[in-house]
Amino acid sequence: MTDSLTRIPLRSYTDEDRYNDEIKKIVQGKTWNFIGFESEIENAGDYSTTEIAEIPVVVLNDAGIIRAYVNRCVHRGSVLCLSEKGNIKQFECVYHGWTFDLAGNLNGVAFERGIKGQGGMPPGFNKEDYRLRELKVENFCGVLFATFDFDTPEIKRYLGPDITAGVRRVLPSKPIVIGRTSQLIRSNWKIYVENNHDSYHASILHSFFTTFKLNRLTQSGGIVINEAGGSHISYSKRQQEADDQVYESEQLRANHDEFGLKDPGALRFIDEFNDQISLQILTFFPLVVFHQISNSLCIRQIIPRGIDRVEIVWWYYGFLDDSDEIKNARLQQINLVGPAGYISMEDGAVGEFVQRNSKHSEGANGLIMMGGDGYESSSSRVTEAAIRGFWKQYYEMMDA
Repeated sequence: MTDSLTRIPLRSYTDEDRYNDEIKKIVQGKTWNFIGFESEIENAGDYSTTEIAEIPVVVLNDAGIIRAYVNRCVHRGSVLCLSEKGNIKQFECVYHGWTFDLAGNLNGVAFERGIKGQGGMPPGFNKEDYRLRELKVENFCGVLFATFDFDTPEIKRYLGPDITAGVRRVLPSKPIVIGRTSQLIRSNWKIYVENNHDSYHASILHSFFTTFKLNRLTQSGGIVINEAGGSHISYSKRQQEADDQVYESEQLRANHDEFGLKDPGALRFIDEFNDQISLQILTFFPLVVFHQISNSLCIRQIIPRGIDRVEIVWWYYGFLDDSDEIKNARLQQINLVGPAGYISMEDGAVGEFVQRNSKHSEGANGLIMMGGDGYESSSSRVTEAAIRGFWKQYYEMMDA
């Protein structure tokens, strides 16, 4: 598999048949997808709507049981819940009035017996045969995940111990949403996912990172990759660099001292987890990213929208017991990462650069050779091992 992990055909980003297979084999296969926060549906009957790769999903609290369904009436396929969130006693389709209880059972069909002995459903019609399509749900530290395949192993087994510990690290208590935004990027979803597995581009592409020393490759840190390959952690510890000459010798675009901030508050780091880690990027195969950048905590929900469009929904969160100091830091540092974040706005641009060339690059490959040809964990972040790990799990699921 060595060559297939170090040379990725650029046609992988433009093949519509492949895209359709990805939705079927990966997104609707034995994988977990982010669907929201427990704190958003705390009361019985509360619901929220979301998407998993363009598939509408409704998440609800059924008297303390968290359920998720494809947001689709079994009658004619209409969307059931039209609002982003709300509270209901039952589902009712606006199209023909079919109703379902919160457990997904069909309990009402308008004019089921017809009118005056005419029309209506046939004699053999049985409402018990028609249920909403339910997804398997797991509540992991107050964050909700769903899978289409009920044989998918529980999240701890799915991620492995190291990545599970990384998720728990940034979810020490029940999270609450403090902000949300989204952006549409004109690239294939895999390009954006690769970018989040790419630990060494940040110190080259993102001038804000290195200029203000939030993240440099010379800082201590490392890469942790799970056994399956597709989920990883990249982390670094904030420190004053004694070896800035490394960056000076490389003459990087980001190595400039003339830049500054009138309000340096966004650069402040409070060591809330008591481990000096100021940056953690954690990918949760295939479509979820957790990030901690200083005190900004966020889940990035990746929604593929065809072969050349991907939407990123940024869910910023904190905790009920946050001090005023931490609350202020989180709110101020939200501006670091997002659609127009000081750090991340370049990511959307370079994804489009790759996509633009991919459709004209028949036979060409992207090279993923930095750090070797494997996908092992490493104390160095000058590597593309995590990208190779993503492709390893990708190929295994696509060829299964």
